[in-house]
Amino acid sequence: MTWKRTSRALPIQGWMLVTLTLLALALLWMAGSLRIKRSLQETANVVVEAQDAEAGKSPMLGGCPMFPPGNVWNVAIDHLPKDPRSEAYIAGIGPAKPVHPDFSANPLYGIPYMILPPGTRPAVTHFEYRNESDLANYPIPPGALIESGGKPGGDNHILLLDARRCLLFEVYAAEAQKDGSWKAGSGIRIDLTSQGLRPEGWTSADAAGLPILPGLVRYDEVASGEIRHALRFTVPHTRNEFVWPARHMASHDANPNLPPMGERFRLRADFDVSKFSKTNQVIMVAMKRYGMFLADNGGAMFVTGAPDKHWDDMDLRHLNAMKASDFEAVDESELEMTSSSARVDPLVMKRYAGQPASVR
Repeated sequence: MTWKRTSRALPIQGWMLVTLTLLALALLWMAGSLRIKRSLQETANVVVEAQDAEAGKSPMLGGCPMFPPGNVWNVAIDHLPKDPRSEAYIAGIGPAKPVHPDFSANPLYGIPYMILPPGTRPAVTHFEYRNESDLANYPIPPGALIESGGKPGGDNHILLLDARRCLLFEVYAAEAQKDGSWKAGSGIRIDLTSQGLRPEGWTSADAAGLPILPGLVRYDEVASGEIRHALRFTVPHTRNEFVWPARHMASHDANPNLPPMGERFRLRADFDVSKFSKTNQVIMVAMKRYGMFLADNGGAMFVTGAPDKHWDDMDLRHLNAMKASDFEAVDESELEMTSSSARVDPLVMKRYAGQPASVR
């Protein structure tokens, strides 16, 4: 048998059907592509809008930002939910404990800082906690300002800002040596333009592994009429845990009613600040809007600031009217985007934008 190959032309109606089908598929592909592009653009717009909402709001010192605008230190938390364990933490601190301003016009009261003079040479620096310190020779100048004047047994922090590079140096338990070198417990170097955190489990010059300078109450900020960052405070007893953005704990106590290092507290929205001085109102409003990070074991409700001759110590005493019971712990876990970064999740910030502080 012989097979014949035959050729049959597709009818014109068939070609039209194929053409229309291909055209329809092309149109569907284009529509899907546009939807994807639109969705990606909308997402990008949300991120940009969330970032723009905080643009230009970084606290400044010596021409340097105290971290970028989207850093957890610099974002408002008055709209975030209350931590479910808030009442237990306040009970653990002591509800009647008054707020204590741990700063003064007295230069020996508070944690001072220095903007380094140009040409400051690095001094040989030895650290006790070498494994958790940024090893280097620190530019500690002669006559450096030391917490408590370097009193033996004190924390003796030294905070140094290299304003030319926006590089922060912080040292704990600093002690000058006769040969011009320095001995210290721990030390860190921080790029103030970065969002990076310490390695997990590492201390800093502070127990929580956080920087100190960005959380100080500074007179220049109060005089400007606004503090735009979280503050630093201490309590006597903490739990043997830490929460973001803290990196380190300083306790062996597993009591769940004690707050962990890095827990953030805020002054309650219903606390009336109107009867206080303008100076104290600025501090109280910051406590409401930005809150305070638990950064170390120390005095109960001790809020840390920098000494300054312009402080009115008699007026600052009125901050004692605030008690621990006037505060609440904040659940800021949603803000954490990655555990190694202090940058908050912009999509979460966008979601909360525009909500009144009473929305918990």
